[in-house]
Order: sequence, then structure tokens, then C-alpha cells
Amino acid sequence: MKTLGEFIVEKQADYPNAKGELTGILSSIRLVAKVIHRDINKAGLTNNIIGNAGSENVQGETQMKLDIFAHETFKKALMAREDVAGFASEEEENFIAFDTQRGRNAKYVILTDPLDGSSNIDVNVAVGTIFSIYRRVSPIGTPVTLEDFLQPGHRQVAAGYVVYGSSTMLVYTTGNGVNGFTYDPSLGVFCLSHENIQIPQTGKIYSINEGQYLKFPMGVKKYIKYCQEEDKATNRPYTSRYIGSLVSDFHRNMLKGGIYIYPSATNYPNGKLRLLYEGNPMAFLAEQAGGLASDGFRRILDIQPTELHQRIPLFIGSKQMVEKTQDFMQQFSGE
Repeated sequence: MKTLGEFIVEKQADYPNAKGELTGILSSIRLVAKVIHRDINKAGLTNNIIGNAGSENVQGETQMKLDIFAHETFKKALMAREDVAGFASEEEENFIAFDTQRGRNAKYVILTDPLDGSSNIDVNVAVGTIFSIYRRVSPIGTPVTLEDFLQPGHRQVAAGYVVYGSSTMLVYTTGNGVNGFTYDPSLGVFCLSHENIQIPQTGKIYSINEGQYLKFPMGVKKYIKYCQEEDKATNRPYTSRYIGSLVSDFHRNMLKGGIYIYPSATNYPNGKLRLLYEGNPMAFLAEQAGGLASDGFRRILDIQPTELHQRIPLFIGSKQMVEKTQDFMQQFSGE
């Protein structure tokens, strides 16, 4: 069976201008995934990695101990590489410029949500890591700038996620399809298990926190009712499945067919998920697998970011289902 390392090296020939830097970065992310996998699987045995950290991140959200651990693990692994010029994380207010000579000469910046769905850790529910890689736009030889991170998603060089569930799986794209690798802890390697993943064009699953129904836009309310109506011609009603971890919900829907929705609401009018750390990387994966990602009106990958922690609504998954939500959002946009 082909390992992730073998696959990365094999695909390096597709990017002759990268000169191996992207290969090295993906290898570092592979190592981070192994470290986080190890500690998540010890979460029930030790108290120093579960529970609240007693602090909040820049969004005002309670940080879990594993949030901080995953963030620091990512930062240390990337700082050790010569290929990374800077790093931005959902857990830190400002980006970090690796302001050494090799950092100034590096070509790439990394953005990450180190531990998506971390509130699920204490109850042994699947969580994930999301990452996004861009080629910097500032001159080589200088420290990175904010503009290097505020790039629209269609400029991503690579993106992916790791889902820590019944097995640990790393899924990524470099713009030539989506491939998934399952971790074999007995060998310490990720093995190619899901080659050229394709999202079904439609599905029977819709994933949304229906407890917030009264706060949603009218278009979302109408779509939820549409999902619940019986119609044999369109294979409805659909099934509601919501884990509360973007990575886990998206991963299931990508394999089985479905849509994940985190819309705007009266208590978060601009949406809640972050464009740079969650929206763009997952949208890149969705499109590369034949799906679609929208904020209800626009393609996610076309949005020009204006700040590091910019929030957005997110409709993502099977192409026909996302298009249907856009129809509802357009039709009821004034209500």
C-alpha cells in the first residue's frame, strides 16, 4: 500500500517550480498530525490535556488545553522548516513572521485551525485540524506582511484537514484532486486509503445546528423545511446529521453526499466560521472533489479577505444541494 510520504514524493514531479519545498511542508504537517493523534488518544488518561485552559482566543471563545497544545505543536514544527515564511492561527490574534534569514527567503505561508471542534474532546467525539498553504506575495528576502495572508482562496497552493475519529485520516489537495490517507499506528505511517475522492452531486444528509433555527435568515429556514418535506421524486425527506465539528461533518458528507450549513444569524450577522482558517481550505477541498462552497450568494474562493479573523456564513458540500440553498437565499433575501 502506498504511504503518504511516497505519494507526496511521487506527486512532486507535478510541481517542478516548487523544488521540494511543498513536499517538506506537507511532511511537517504529517508529523504534527501524528503528535496530535497521540495526545488525543491519551485524552481520557491524563488531565493535563483535557478541559478548559482558563483562557479565551482572539474570537472570545473558550480555549481548551488541546487547542493550545495543537497550536504550539504546529508553530514549532513550521518554525523548524526552511520553507515557511510565516504562520497564522485561529488561536492567535496576529500572524507570526519567521523573521530569520531562511524565513525571509521562504516562499510559503501557512494558516491553520489547529483543533477544530475541540469542545468535543472531553466527550470523546471526533475533532480535526485544518490547514491552508499560500505562496507569499511580498518580495523574497523580506519579512512576510499581512497581505501574504489576506489572499483569496483561489490562490491556495494546497489545503487539507486531519480528522481524529475512529481512525485518524489526513485529506489534502494541491489542486489536482483530493486524496485521503489513513494512519496506521502500528507502522507509524499514513497509507493511501481514499484515492481521488469525489463528492456525490447530491445526497440525503443536511448538517446544521437546528437549535438556532429562529435566528437564521428566512432562506435557511425555508431550506430546512424543504429538507424535511416528503417528495419521492427528489428522495426527500433528508436526514439531519450534525456533529458540531466542521471537519467531521464535512468529511462524512464528502464521502456520502450532503451539505453542511453554518449560516449567519441574528447573534452573529456576519457568520461565525473564519474565512481564512476554515472557509477557504474546506472550499478548496470541496471544489477539487466536485462539490461547491458558498456564503449563500458568492463562491467562497472568490471572496477577498480584509482581516485575519474575518467571519463568513458557509454552505458547503454536494454541488446540487449547495446550489439549491443559493436559490432559497436569493428568493428570500429581502425577508
